Amino acid sequence: MPFTEVADRVWVARYAWFDVNVSLVGGADGVLLVDTTASAVAAREVVEDVRRLGVGPVLGIVNTHEHFDHTFGNGTLRTAYGAVPIHAHETAAERTVEAGERAKALYDADPEDPRGDEVRATEVVPADQTFSSAVALDLGDRQVELVHPGRGHTGGDLVLRVPDADVLLAGDLVEESMLTDGVPGFGSDCYPLEWPWSLDIVLGLTTSASVVVPGHGAPVDRAFVEEQRNAIGVVAETIRDLAARGVPAAQALEATEWPYPRERLVDAVRRGYEHLPRGQRRLPLV
Repeated sequence: MPFTEVADRVWVARYAWFDVNVSLVGGADGVLLVDTTASAVAAREVVEDVRRLGVGPVLGIVNTHEHFDHTFGNGTLRTAYGAVPIHAHETAAERTVEAGERAKALYDADPEDPRGDEVRATEVVPADQTFSSAVALDLGDRQVELVHPGRGHTGGDLVLRVPDADVLLAGDLVEESMLTDGVPGFGSDCYPLEWPWSLDIVLGLTTSASVVVPGHGAPVDRAFVEEQRNAIGVVAETIRDLAARGVPAAQALEATEWPYPRERLVDAVRRGYEHLPRGQRRLPLV
């Protein structure tokens, strides 16, 4: 059985493709399904695993952010469960189609990928229930909270908090997976200067006993999130320091030491320099 109960009526299934987590949060009325995998085909496996778990009807779907490996199963799940709401932060919902088309273009550029056809064939279905800051969802005998702690991995990150179970589903604001050696996903749409502040909010939603479920990889504890927040904070402060000292973006990666491998920080540095206020740059971006 792929789904494992990590706390009272909170189940997590870890799928090998992208080492992505799909979670279920249960209440008296049914369950919320959080994140939907990277294709319509892959989501069929999720539907079957949920059926076999047998913990109640699916009341709604949550996308922790807009990337295709968390949203491309939306259409399949809608087909399986009817017109259930799909919840996301307003920015994530607005960017889901665009992000999906970028992902399809990457597979177009790599025709040898064995799963490219199923990615390209997937209909992109964005969320239809959005919020800007926070919203509570009622599952009957428990409420869960969707919170946008700020920008980080993307502009539309949300975390889902289950207060009575002391669980936080963190999406890709927290990264554990061995597929990436635990390096956070500094992609082409990240916000590296704001990410540490967003994780400060996330930490404020946890306790020393919290179970934190990352978007990819094994559940972690608060101490893990603190450590990752500090490393991302070093990335942000290093970018600010190099820019203030007049080091151009093209030279920044080689100019100093970093907490993560340089090749994994190309987009972080580029985006960080782009997001700096002009008063914090001594040289043009080159």
